[in-house]
Amino acid sequence: MLKRALIIALSSLTLVACSSDKEIKKESDKEAATPVVKEETGVETEDMYQSPLTGVGEENESTARSVAVMVNNHPKARPQSGLSKADIVYEVLAEGDITRFLAIFQSRMPKEVGPVRSARDYYIELAKGYDSLYVAHGYSPEAKEMLMNGFIDDLNGIQYDGTLFKRASFRKAPHNSYITYEHIKEGADKNGFDMNRPPKALNFSDKGKIKGEAANSVMISYNQNPLFNVVYDYNEKEGRYERYSNGEQTIDYDSKDPVLVENLLIVEASHQIVDDAGRRDIDIESGGNAYLIQDGKLRKVHWENVDGRILPFENDKPVSLRKGSTWINVIPSSPGLTGSVSYQE
Repeated sequence: MLKRALIIALSSLTLVACSSDKEIKKESDKEAATPVVKEETGVETEDMYQSPLTGVGEENESTARSVAVMVNNHPKARPQSGLSKADIVYEVLAEGDITRFLAIFQSRMPKEVGPVRSARDYYIELAKGYDSLYVAHGYSPEAKEMLMNGFIDDLNGIQYDGTLFKRASFRKAPHNSYITYEHIKEGADKNGFDMNRPPKALNFSDKGKIKGEAANSVMISYNQNPLFNVVYDYNEKEGRYERYSNGEQTIDYDSKDPVLVENLLIVEASHQIVDDAGRRDIDIESGGNAYLIQDGKLRKVHWENVDGRILPFENDKPVSLRKGSTWINVIPSSPGLTGSVSYQE
């Protein structure tokens, strides 16, 4: 089959949307929390529930609060620990061309996660959308003000360096701060944070064939810095995408488990430089153009902020996610700060 590649600036998003795409029906929150069919047997199991952020079946109803951790993505911080267990990951620019991850855990908690990096206001707002306990090490002035004023429950390495947060000997600061889930629980208990309030469930469906442009390989560029080029390659056997940064597969540092992604959402948002340090104001409220990539297919959609969550919409109706993990890449749309996307059949 003849391969083709298309590169587009997200400020124009000239891909043709597939008008024949069928609307995936929205599942109610009630459906997401009620017993589901056990896929491997086809037999309904009364004690089978769905994870609120992945839709994957669980024998017991989840009561855990989500935990959102700022994870370093500098090349000196790779490979990271814990990312393979995240339900949702946002990848967003910090200063310069450097991206960071906001990794949200709920269905599976990592033994250890890191390197942990500092907070920015827009990451805090995204964590708030899932009522998460927010974990970071350091902060910008705007983020510090939000945290000090109690905008979100949080644990920060500035206050707990050397106690809850430990410095790894195999890396140098600021790329060596780690925290275990046991220490997250310890910190939550010390501060009286309620960890038994699960997030509102997302909408999932594995019904119906996904239609769209064939996209077996998707590349995202951030201001043409190859160190932060991201490639998602579709593993047809797994039915999921593998992730690569600068040519290296994204795996867990300790277990070597690969990051595998069922839902990839690439969204366009306005970015503005606001100070001499290169910090940004990113518009995560207004919505805009987006790509949704699932099951080896890409289609043009748009995104909206729904109660603090960036979610896909098509024809002004919400689009359900495939059961599994979701990665959301936020790309600049502002003049002079454009990102780009390319894909291959």
